[in-house]
Amino acid sequence: MASRLRELGLRERLGAADAGQVVPPPYRPERDATTGIRNVHEIAVYSATLARAVGSQLDAGHFPLVVGGDCSILLGCLLALHRRGRYGLLFVDGHQDLQTPSVSRTGGAAGMDLALSVGIGPAELSALGGEAPLVAAADVAMLGPRDNPAWYTGDDVKRARDAMDVRYLDALRRSGTATAGEDVARRLMRSGVKGTWIHLDVDVLDDAVMPAVDSRQPDGLSHDELEALLRRVLDTGAVVGMNITIYDPDRDPDGSAGRALVDGLVRLLPFC
Repeated sequence: MASRLRELGLRERLGAADAGQVVPPPYRPERDATTGIRNVHEIAVYSATLARAVGSQLDAGHFPLVVGGDCSILLGCLLALHRRGRYGLLFVDGHQDLQTPSVSRTGGAAGMDLALSVGIGPAELSALGGEAPLVAAADVAMLGPRDNPAWYTGDDVKRARDAMDVRYLDALRRSGTATAGEDVARRLMRSGVKGTWIHLDVDVLDDAVMPAVDSRQPDGLSHDELEALLRRVLDTGAVVGMNITIYDPDRDPDGSAGRALVDGLVRLLPFC
């Protein structure tokens, strides 16, 4: 993903510096016998390495834009913030990612990243921040999911989701994405967090314009709706960084979805 978006001009068009690559370990398909999560120990090590890289950019006063991988990269990004105080999370994703190993069909941490971030799941990944979760559920705004809430079970998951500011796709449409963005921005400014991080899984976008994702669903936000939603939050100046997943170039042979994504990010992030 990162290499393809570089080829399509993302870095140059943003005027951003290239801070380097955090290389993941080899992928292993089998589930860990103890935790039920694939590559659990490798993800823990990778998250710590990514946290150091993101933290160095934060400490230098930069806006880190972490591109690539799957949604489990959120853990390393939040670990960097957790070490620096209380931060919020705007979780913009077509899925809620609140799975636990007991309900996951695949054992992939990419479907558990939000649950792990708020302290739900095996300690190998849910306790990267020590006794406190990487982010408090009450400091999370979940924006744009369109999957079935019934897929995510368990009292701890329900309590966490109830504490979040959750706005499903249909609710965003009813209020208007710009209005929803303004409301989220107001809540953010009143929350007491030092700043916030944006997680953007591009499967939140309409499948017609972003089919190059691993877990396709019908419908989704247009690029204009996404920009209207996030522009109000970015304009607060409280967003300290962002990660973007999971555009798959192999599913985009003519590059049209990738070019549209780059165009949308350049409109959204003119300050980088």
